[in-house]
Amino acid sequence: MTRNKRNRWLAIALVSTPLLIATPAQAENPDHVLQLLSTGACARCDLQGADLQGAHLIGADLRGANLQSANLQSANLEGADLEGANLTSANLTDAYATNASFIKANLTNANLTNATVFHAQTTGATLRGINLAGAETAGSNLSVGGD
Repeated sequence: MTRNKRNRWLAIALVSTPLLIATPAQAENPDHVLQLLSTGACARCDLQGADLQGAHLIGADLRGANLQSANLQSANLEGADLEGANLTSANLTDAYATNASFIKANLTNANLTNATVFHAQTTGATLRGINLAGAETAGSNLSVGGD
């Protein structure tokens, strides 16, 4: 390999490496995100890590969905059915989830800072490490720690 070719390959490698490292990983199924946003129904969908910030998901059917590490900041989940959903480490900061069903959902380490969660159903939900700082939870049996 000539010196010029080697230097060119080295330059390409040096320029490309930061781009590969900085590219965020997306685990969610893009078809499932589109299905949810267009129909409001995505039971048992893979939405892990999905960016749903500010999404209008009123009455959405998310039963059994994988929302692990999803960004639901400022999302409207009023009346949404999240029964059995995996919301481990999900960001629900400033979310509105009044009358939502979290029955048997996994909310381990979920962030509900400043969320509005009036009259939510949480029977059998896993709530370990949940952050409820500033959250409004009247009529819901949400509390810090425990199952």
